[in-house]
Amino acid sequence: MAKIRVGRVGEQIKKELSQIIQTELKDPRIGFITVTGVETTSDLSQAKIYLSVLGSDEQKEATLKALASGTGFIRTELGKRMRLRHTPELLFKFDSSIEYGSRIEALLESINNGNQAR
Repeated sequence: MAKIRVGRVGEQIKKELSQIIQTELKDPRIGFITVTGVETTSDLSQAKIYLSVLGSDEQKEATLKALASGTGFIRTELGKRMRLRHTPELLFKFDSSIEYGSRIEALLESINNGNQAR
C-alpha cells in the first residue's frame, strides 16, 4: 500500500514541479526544461528530480545553478499546492537517458548507412 502512495506522490510532484518551473520561476538562466521523472524515498523525505535540458553544457549548468538557488521557493510552492505534512528535500539531477537514446539511434543509423553502401 505504501509503495502505491509513494508512486502517486512522485507523479504529483512531477506534475506540480513542471508547472512551477514553467510558470512561477522567473530566472533567465533557466532554459527549456522538462521534468522527466521523480524518485522519492519511502518516507518522502527526499525527492530526486530528473531533468532534461535542451542546450549546451554551459546552459545545462546555468539551469542547474538557477534551480539550486530557487529550491527554497520551489519547495514552498510545492508544499502549498500538495498539502503534504513535510515537503521533501529536492535534489535536481540531469536525466541523460534522452541523450543516450539519441546517441544510440545515431550509431544505429550510421551502421545501417554503412551496410547500405556495400
